[in-house]
Amino acid sequence: MILTTTSVIEGRTVSEYRGVVFGEVITGVNFIRDFAAAIRNIVGGRSGSYEDELIRARNQAMDEMVHHAEELGADAVIGIDLDYEVLGENGGMMMVTASGTAVKLA
Repeated sequence: MILTTTSVIEGRTVSEYRGVVFGEVITGVNFIRDFAAAIRNIVGGRSGSYEDELIRARNQAMDEMVHHAEELGADAVIGIDLDYEVLGENGGMMMVTASGTAVKLA
């Protein structure tokens, strides 16, 4: 499966548009991560636990989007967009959405 943020794939022609596909992940952030991040916010530095959770959520959203494209018989997903949102009371939830257009290539 070819995945790209562009609307074209160099050297390939889109022969059929199969539809817009999405992958969404909502994950909670736990107290220990919040506490560690708050300390890093005061003293400076990166929050490895939040970064790891963000990477995991992004990969899951992309995997889900690819799964939906495969169900449509697509060869590629073009125009991929990733969105990140903080949800819930006190921003305790994170949502990652991946979307793009599933296509067949000539």
